[in-house]
Amino acid sequence: MPFADAVLTTYFVVLLLLSIYGSHRYVLVYRLSRYAARSAAAAERLRVRGAPLLEADPPPVLIQLPVFNERYVVERLIRAVAALDYPRSRLSVQLLDDSTDDTGQIADRVVEECAAAGLDIRRIHRTDRRGFKAGALRAGLEVSDAPFVAIFDADFVPAPDFLKQTLPYLLADDRSGLVQARWDHLNRDYSVLTDVQAILLDGHFMAEHGGRHVSGCFFNFNGTAGIWRRAAIDDAGGWEGDTLTEDLDLSYRAQLRGWRFVFVPEIAAPAELPVSMNGFKAQQRRWAQGSLQTARKLLPQVLASPLPLRVRAEAFFHLTSNLAYPLMAVLSLLMTPVLFARVSTGLREMALLDIPIFAAATLSVVSFYAFSQSRLLRLQPDGEGHGLWRRARGIPVALAVGIGISFSNASAVLSGVLGHRTPFVRTPKYGIAGTAGRWRQKSYRMPAGFIPGLEFALGLVMAGATLYAIAEGVAASAPFLLLFSSGYLYVGGRSLLEARRAQLASE
Repeated sequence: MPFADAVLTTYFVVLLLLSIYGSHRYVLVYRLSRYAARSAAAAERLRVRGAPLLEADPPPVLIQLPVFNERYVVERLIRAVAALDYPRSRLSVQLLDDSTDDTGQIADRVVEECAAAGLDIRRIHRTDRRGFKAGALRAGLEVSDAPFVAIFDADFVPAPDFLKQTLPYLLADDRSGLVQARWDHLNRDYSVLTDVQAILLDGHFMAEHGGRHVSGCFFNFNGTAGIWRRAAIDDAGGWEGDTLTEDLDLSYRAQLRGWRFVFVPEIAAPAELPVSMNGFKAQQRRWAQGSLQTARKLLPQVLASPLPLRVRAEAFFHLTSNLAYPLMAVLSLLMTPVLFARVSTGLREMALLDIPIFAAATLSVVSFYAFSQSRLLRLQPDGEGHGLWRRARGIPVALAVGIGISFSNASAVLSGVLGHRTPFVRTPKYGIAGTAGRWRQKSYRMPAGFIPGLEFALGLVMAGATLYAIAEGVAASAPFLLLFSSGYLYVGGRSLLEARRAQLASE
């Protein structure tokens, strides 16, 4: 049957491509396992060499705080920065405020209070958002000559010793251009969604950043919770707003110029995770689209450079990793037709071929996040965290949610591949920490669009396909169908519910 053959062929090609990206996670884990101790020793030598330099002559540091409509968290941010343990004569703070609501009024009150207490702080308000966050950061640098620049987004609460922890790594090596801290989570236990995000971000920092850093490959500044050497920013050409991931863009341009980056997982900066599904999806779409915009812009230059092959190969996987979302979307559409094709043509035994491939791709993701949680728990003092088993229980849910956002992210990836320019959409923050706090009656609601309806409908179809697989004796396919179904039902259903509640609240 030509149709069945075409469906099955496409299915296996997509599954093979996904397994390649999934298997790459093993490479990162291997690198981290092999080189982590050597890298940690080298980082410690840098810290020890730089600490006396910091103590003898603390350099001037500029703190930049880019915000846009952050009425619920801007005061928390400013007060956290005002509490930094650093000589006031060597510290200046810029609140880069592009807000169009009452955030500026709240900020002015807190800025005035902190200035009266001796902090060199000012609010810089732009009347347009040209360049978005990159434009705000660039505008701030134009009125400062500080040699070091730390950046915190509105949802972060840096610890008082952040500068004293990070600066030694820059002072000890003139070619160190950036120190990136790990993100910690103020509200990890607030909901299933925040726990999922924490698992995903922990994997990004502990395994992806960790594996790339220890093996000498490129990794990126995450837009916040890091400190730059100003010379590295200037040498790379400064902040540019032609992608939605200005941090990734500048990171690659700086490393192509020979600047070295340092990732220190022991230094953590707590931040608020998005508590709404539509806010989380907007953040993920921005990151997905921006990464492919950056790939279009810089990957040809990276691949044509004289960098070692492993560095260029890792850059390829790094910058194109979000291509997995369109592949996952196609796979999701194919799984039910493939099931029917098997049953109608009597090819049930083909499950013996594709199920191992499917399981291998899935297992790579599960082991990747389990490894990340294991390493993370080693960094935490006794008594913190919930133990590896409790953390690991959330990994299948994180896997399902990652599948559930495939269509949302796939549309963003295609926009990035095609070079479409879209506005920078901020992620709403509501000032929530721990397990307490209400947000549904607050401002900054994100629209759902049409994709959640598609997600929920596909979840229902795949739930039916799960039952059909069991009834027709193809039970080996059922766990994967169930995983996909639950992801789409949760992501789509929650998106639709949030949109409905917002509609009712506005009526």
